[in-house]
Amino acid sequence: MIAETWVINASPLILLGKLGRTDLLEQLAKEIMVPQAVLLEVASGGAADAGLGDTLAWARNRVIDDVFVPISISGWDLGAGESQVLAHCLLGRYRAVLDDGEARAAAKVHSVPLVGSLGVILRARKAGLIPAARPLVEQLAEAGSYLSAELIRQALSKVGE
Repeated sequence: MIAETWVINASPLILLGKLGRTDLLEQLAKEIMVPQAVLLEVASGGAADAGLGDTLAWARNRVIDDVFVPISISGWDLGAGESQVLAHCLLGRYRAVLDDGEARAAAKVHSVPLVGSLGVILRARKAGLIPAARPLVEQLAEAGSYLSAELIRQALSKVGE
């Protein structure tokens, strides 16, 4: 386990939930936090209908109150969930778990450490938590994550696959 707290956004939460692998988050981070705005996004997106009832229950056990979003974040015009993830990370020096390109760009500008769904899988492989990354990476793409063939190739080469 790494001594880091991660704040997760809706997209990686939903994708890892579809894969049945939210456990990887718990094994890779000291603590996982889900801002209220993220929970609302997941719940309003028909999570229960999409077979994500367990993921929603998992997220409810890690929910944190929303905080004030500074103008340096709100100026990016991100979704409520992404804005809350970044606001929490700025307050607590946490790692953001984000897939959205614009939100990732905002995180980089604000020097917020980040990881995405693909990065979670790669970290799990490097930590020996999964025997191979390729099956989960393929499932991630099937679950709705846009991953180019080149990105998949580069990512898998980083873990020797």
